[in-house]
Amino acid sequence: MTSIFTRIINGEIPGRFVWTDDVCVAFLDVRPLARGHVLVVPRAEIDQWTELPADTVSHLMGVAHTIGKAQKMTFSPARVGLMIAGFEVPHVHVHIVPLQSMANLDFTQADTSPDQADLDAAHVALRAALGT
Repeated sequence: MTSIFTRIINGEIPGRFVWTDDVCVAFLDVRPLARGHVLVVPRAEIDQWTELPADTVSHLMGVAHTIGKAQKMTFSPARVGLMIAGFEVPHVHVHIVPLQSMANLDFTQADTSPDQADLDAAHVALRAALGT
């Protein structure tokens, strides 16, 4: 069965993309842990990151690094967190989260009804910072 991320990548479900290339895409999380929370997702639908080819893992980390720097510039967080959990969707995804504290990494605190205008504003700001 096709993952929700593949459906977003294929344009079947809308996404606020901040990065696209031949290997991966990155888009704002619709249930953000903090403003500007981005997911980096390989185009290949693979369940666990340990099953990815090493060059794909390296590429994902490079994209996450670039996005994290843009998040620092755009949102001025105390830190930018990086996490691969994989329990929510069986398709590898790297969370890049602007952090004010460790509490920002608690998925039980995810915003299940984020303001859509704020997501749009964060999308525009990150794309501008990334030059995309």
